[in-house]
Amino acid sequence: MSDIKLLLIDDDEAVRKPIALFLKKRGFEVMEAENGKTGIERYKKIKPDLILVDLRMPEIDGMDVISFVCSQPEHKPVIVVSGTGDLTDAIEAVRRGAWDYILKPVTDFNLILYRITKALERQKLLEENKAYQEDLEEMVEQRTAELNDAYQELSALNTELERLKNRLQDENIYLQEEIKLVHNFEEIIGESPAIKSILKEVELVAPSDTSVLILGETGTGKELIARAVHNLSNRQDRPLVKVNCAALPSTLIESELFGHEKGAFTGATNKRIGRFELADKGTIFLDEISELPLDLQSKLLRVLQEGELERVGGEDTIKVDVRVIAATNRDLKQAIKQNTFREDLYYRLNVIPIHLPPLRERKEDIPLLAMYFAKKYGKKIGKDFQAIAASTLERLKNIELPGNIRELENIIERAVIFSKTPTLSIESGVAHPGKSPYTPRDGQTLEEMERNYILHILNKTKWRIEGTSGAAEILNLHPNTLRSRIKKLKISKPAQVN
Repeated sequence: MSDIKLLLIDDDEAVRKPIALFLKKRGFEVMEAENGKTGIERYKKIKPDLILVDLRMPEIDGMDVISFVCSQPEHKPVIVVSGTGDLTDAIEAVRRGAWDYILKPVTDFNLILYRITKALERQKLLEENKAYQEDLEEMVEQRTAELNDAYQELSALNTELERLKNRLQDENIYLQEEIKLVHNFEEIIGESPAIKSILKEVELVAPSDTSVLILGETGTGKELIARAVHNLSNRQDRPLVKVNCAALPSTLIESELFGHEKGAFTGATNKRIGRFELADKGTIFLDEISELPLDLQSKLLRVLQEGELERVGGEDTIKVDVRVIAATNRDLKQAIKQNTFREDLYYRLNVIPIHLPPLRERKEDIPLLAMYFAKKYGKKIGKDFQAIAASTLERLKNIELPGNIRELENIIERAVIFSKTPTLSIESGVAHPGKSPYTPRDGQTLEEMERNYILHILNKTKWRIEGTSGAAEILNLHPNTLRSRIKKLKISKPAQVN
C-alpha cells in the first residue's frame, strides 16, 4: 500500500505517533500534523487519500478540518478519531461529511486499519461509479449527436429516429417493482440527499434513550420517522405508543396520558392505565406536541425528568421508563414567546432535533413516492401499474403540494381509480374533474370511489361486461376480475336493464 497517502491530524503526540508508526509498518505513507491549521496546509500540499482527525484541537478544531476537506472538489474520506463520546458531536461530524467515527482510547490499532480499509474500498467504488457514469453520459451525447447529423443528411432515417425518440420517452417513464430503501426503514421512501441524511441521523440517534423532537410541515412523514427511531432502538421489542395531542379533548388528555383511578371523575367507572404506563420500557410518540395544554406540560416535564407520574384521582407515584419522541409542525420557539409552550419542556424535548424537509425540497423523491402509492392502491382494486407517464411525473414535480406526501398520496389514490392502462396518468379525470363524465365526491373512501366509478361505467355500457367497448375493456380488467369486484362491492343490476 506504499502508494496510499494518509494524513493524521492530532495535537496529542502520545496518541498520534503510535498510530502513525503502526500504519507505516502496514505499508501506508503517513504524513502527520500536530494541529488543524498545519493539517489543512499539508492537505493542500500532499492531497492525501484519507484523513484521520481528532475533534478537540486548538485554533482550528476537527470540525473545521472536516468542513474544509469535504468542501474540496472530489474530496477524500475523513475518519474521526476522538476522545469525545458526545452523540451530538458524532452527528455533527457526519453532517459535515465525516465517513466514520472512532472513540479513543483505541487499544487495538487493527480497528483503525479495518475502518481505513473499508473507507478506501468505498471511495474506490464511488470513483469507479463516477467514471462509469461520465463515460456513459459521453457515449449518450456522442450517439445523440450522430443521430442528429444522420437526421439532417438522410431523411430515410426518420423511422429510426422516431424509434429512438420513443425509446427515450420510455426511459423517462419510471419503472420500479421495489421502492424501499436498503436501510429497511419501513415505508420511508426516497433517495434524495435530504432523506438519506435524515436516515443517517436516525441510525445514529436510535440506539440511545435520548428524547427526539421531529419538526416538519404537515404530511412530511413525521410518524414514519418516529417509528423508524423506535424500530432501530434497543426498545424495539416493546410497544411504540402513539398519542395525537391535537385529537384529544383537553378534558380527557390527562387521563389518556397518565390514566385514572375508579371514581376519579364522572364516568370513571373503572381504573384505566394511561399511555405512559402502556409504553413502559418502550417508546411514546407525542404527535402535535404544541397542542398539549400548558397545565399538562408541567406534568409531562416531570415524567421526562423524574420518570414518575400519578394517575388522575390517585395518590401513588408510579415509576415509568419511557423514551419520548415528539413531533410538531409549529414553531415552538414562537409558541414560547406567545406563552403557549414551556421553555424548559422545549429544551428537554429538543435534545436531538430532526428536521423533515417538505416535498418541494426533495422533488427527486416524487417519482419514487408516486410509484409506491400507485402500486399500493392499485393492488387494492386489482390493477398492476408498471409505470407512470413522464408527463405526469413532470407535472407532479411542478404543482403545489402544501399537504406534502399526504397530498401526493391522495392525488395518486384518485388517479388509480380512473386509470385504464398499466401506465398511470393524471392527465384526465383526476387532473381535470370538470372534463370527466364522473367526478368523485369529497370525503369518499377508496372503496366508495371504486364502487361508484364501476357502477358509472356499467351504466354507461348498459351493463355489458365483455367485448369491445364493454365495461371490462374500459376499466382494463379481466371480465372475471370485474365480476368478482361487482360481487364484492355488492353492486346490483337495475331491474330496468335487460
